[in-house]
Amino acid sequence: MHNKLANGHLPGKPYMAGLVVPVRELHAGHREEILRHLLLLNEEDRRLRFGTQTPDEVIEHYVERLDFNKDAVFGSFDSQLHLVGMAHLAYLPKVEGQSQAAEFGVSVLPNGRGQGIGTALLARAAVHSRNTRIETLFVHCLANNKAMMHLAQKAGMRVEYAYGDADAYLKLPPANPATIVEEAANKQWADFDYALKENLKRSNEAWWWFLGRPTNAS
Repeated sequence: MHNKLANGHLPGKPYMAGLVVPVRELHAGHREEILRHLLLLNEEDRRLRFGTQTPDEVIEHYVERLDFNKDAVFGSFDSQLHLVGMAHLAYLPKVEGQSQAAEFGVSVLPNGRGQGIGTALLARAAVHSRNTRIETLFVHCLANNKAMMHLAQKAGMRVEYAYGDADAYLKLPPANPATIVEEAANKQWADFDYALKENLKRSNEAWWWFLGRPTNAS
């Protein structure tokens, strides 16, 4: 099967979606921003993301239980440093005789859709998976989640449908020097982009303070 996310990258030439849409790896200090992002999802978006109706308290519990030492979480920030796209790469328990797998879940706020954020998050997760010896990237979602199905099929994932659910699989080849360079380059670019946005935001806030007017940072 042709692997559009995991193959065909040249050393020193990161996956282009990652350059157009910088993706940062998140840590425990981002927990509040992750919660804010997920709470902004409407009822239907929450159903598609988690597979069921998801009230605020369930989301709060989910965010509290995120283990950044075990799993990987990635995010895309807008110019105001709000988290517009977020992906959770959950490492599944090792089963004897089966390949090591990780489950990918993603959400993008309405104002960030159609900009390649979902693709960039999946690309970042795929490369990170290869570099951490994950052999299969797995997505489980509702069969009517058209956005996720489009993303999975565009990535070359094999999709299986059953009883209103859908499972998508992407077999990943082992890491190599190119994937190591790719992830390092994407990380450096994402950190640089974040620093630029942070400096611009602070400059704008200082300018509005000087004019005696409220900022639009919230």
